[in-house]
Amino acid sequence: MSTRTITAKPEILPPRRRVGGSAFDDEHLDILSHLLDDFIRIPGTPIRFGLDGIVGFIPGIGDILGGLASSIIIIAAWVRGVPKVTLTRMVMNVAIETAVGAVPLLGNLFDIGWRANRRNYKLLTESLVHPAEVARRNWLFFGLVCVVLLVMMIAPPLLLGWVVVHVKALLLGR
Repeated sequence: MSTRTITAKPEILPPRRRVGGSAFDDEHLDILSHLLDDFIRIPGTPIRFGLDGIVGFIPGIGDILGGLASSIIIIAAWVRGVPKVTLTRMVMNVAIETAVGAVPLLGNLFDIGWRANRRNYKLLTESLVHPAEVARRNWLFFGLVCVVLLVMMIAPPLLLGWVVVHVKALLLGR
C-alpha cells in the first residue's frame, strides 16, 4: 500500500477592483451634492444654492446640464447596489427638478428649494444602512405622486363642468 501525498496549489485571485474607483465614495458624492445644491449662501440669510441653481438660468440647456450632473449620484447608487425602488425615487427626484426647473425664474427658485442632489445622496446613504425602511418610504412617496397626478387629471374636467353649469344658469337666469 503506497501513500501518495496530494499537494494542491491555492488559487490566487487578483484583488477585486471597484467599479468607478474612488469617484463613488461617500465623501466625493457628498461634495458633489453639496456643490450642485447648496455651496453658496446668500449673506445674512439661511438661503443656499449651488451650481444646479445657477446653471438653470441658462435658457434651453441649463436644466439639462443640471440633470446630467445629477445622474452621477444615481449611477453611483446603482453601482453600489441600492434597491431598484430607491433608484426609481432618485430618478423621479431629478425628473421633478428638471421638469419644474424648466419654468423660467420660478423653476430656478424651485431648484433651490427642492435640492434633488442632497435628497438623492441622503437616499443613497440611508438605503445602504436601512434598505427596508427607505423602500417603504419610497413606496409611500410613489403613492402620493400617483394621487397628485390623478387629481391633476380629474380636476380640470370637473372644474370645466362646474363652470359650464354655472355659466348656463347665469345666462338662463335660474
